[in-house]
Amino acid sequence: MKTVGIIAEYNPFHNGHAYHIKKAKELTHADYCVVVMSGNFVQRGAPAIMDKYLRAKSALLNGADLVLELPVCYSISSAEHFARSSVALLDKLGVVDALCFGSECGDIRVLTEFAQALSDESPVFKKTLDREIRIGHTYPQARNTALETSAPHLTSHINELTSPNNILGIEYCKALLFWKSAIVPYTVKRAGSSYHDNSLDTGFCSALAIRESLRQAGASEELARQIPASSLALIKDAYLKSYPVFADDLSLLTQYSLLTNVSAGFTDYPDIDRELSDRIVKFLPQYRDFRSFCDLLKSKNRTYVRISRSLLHILLGTRKEALQQYGQEGWIFYARMLGFRESATPLLTAIKKNAEIPLLSKLADAEKQLAKTGSSMLEKDIYASHIYQSIVRNKFPGENPLSEINEYKNPIIKI
Repeated sequence: MKTVGIIAEYNPFHNGHAYHIKKAKELTHADYCVVVMSGNFVQRGAPAIMDKYLRAKSALLNGADLVLELPVCYSISSAEHFARSSVALLDKLGVVDALCFGSECGDIRVLTEFAQALSDESPVFKKTLDREIRIGHTYPQARNTALETSAPHLTSHINELTSPNNILGIEYCKALLFWKSAIVPYTVKRAGSSYHDNSLDTGFCSALAIRESLRQAGASEELARQIPASSLALIKDAYLKSYPVFADDLSLLTQYSLLTNVSAGFTDYPDIDRELSDRIVKFLPQYRDFRSFCDLLKSKNRTYVRISRSLLHILLGTRKEALQQYGQEGWIFYARMLGFRESATPLLTAIKKNAEIPLLSKLADAEKQLAKTGSSMLEKDIYASHIYQSIVRNKFPGENPLSEINEYKNPIIKI
C-alpha cells in the first residue's frame, strides 16, 4: 500500500485542486491520498469562505481518500509553522510515503536545494542576512542576498522565491528536513492562472478568483467551468445558507476581543511585538471593520496578511506560551478526521496500527485519548469552530441548516 499526502486549504475546492490530487496519485503511484486541510480559518488570516465540512466533502468526491483537520493554531500561522505542523501530522500517521505539492517552478531538485540552504543557515548566510536587515531591507530582500552570497549555485533560480507556491513548497521541504522524515517530496507544476490572479477566464483559475466571483455574483453558472460538477452542486445548494463568509464578518467579534484585552496589551499573542501591540492600542479608537483595521496597522515590515493572522490569534485566544508548549512537546498530538471514503478502510486500519498519535473520529471520546496538552489544543479547535458557526448562524438566520452551535454533533463525512 502506498500513500501520498497533500497539504491544502481548498478555499474553495476547484478544478486545479482535482487535477493536483489526480496527478499526485499518478506521480507517486499511490493507492491512497491523505489531505491535511485547514479548518474554518485559513493561512492568509481570514475565515474560510465556506466551512471545513463542505470543503472536505468536495475533496472526497474528487479523489481524496481521507481529510484531516490541521489544528487552528497552525492554520493561521506563518508559512514556516503552517508547513512544519502539516508535515508533522503526515509524518506521525506512520503510513505516508510521499508529499506532493503544487509549485510554479515544477522542479523538485531546485526547491529541495533552496530548502537545504535555508535550513543549514551557514555563517555566511547569517552574517549577510543580519547585515541586510540592519541597513533597512525587508526580510525577503535580505534572504535573497544572503542566499546569493552563501549558495551562489542557486543565483540563477533566485526569482523562484517570488512565487507563493514555490515559497510554500520550499517550506514543506524544510519541514521534511527538520523532522528528518522519510517522506519523499514531489511537485506538480502549477497550471493555469497565478495565485493572485482574480480572472475566471483561464483554464485553471485561482481560488482568489472564485472567491471574488462568489462575492460579486454568487454561485453563478460562470463557475461551472472552474469547479467540478460534484462540488458545484454542493456549493449551489449551500449558497446563502451557510456561506459565503468573509473577513469583515469577524468585525464585531474582533473589536470586542481587542477592547477586552486592550488594558493588558497584546504581546502575549503570536507575531505581536511591543511595537505592533502599541499600534493596535493607538488605532483601536478608529476601528471600523476587520479589513480596514488591518490596512490601518500595516507598515513597511508588516504585511496585511501578517497583521490579519495576529488579529485572528487574539480573537481565537491563541497565546505564545501555548504555542511554545506545543512545540516543546511534539507539535501535533492527534489527527482529527473530517471525512473519508469508505473504500479507504484499509488506510484507516494501517493508520490506527502505525500512527504515533490517535486518529480522532469522535470528539466525545477524545478526552480518553489525549493528554493535557493535546486536549488544550483540541479545545481551541472546537472554540474556533463555534466562533465560525456563530458567524454563519447570525449571517444567515433564516436559511442556516445548523440546528445548534455544537461541534460535537457534526458527523464525520463518509463517501
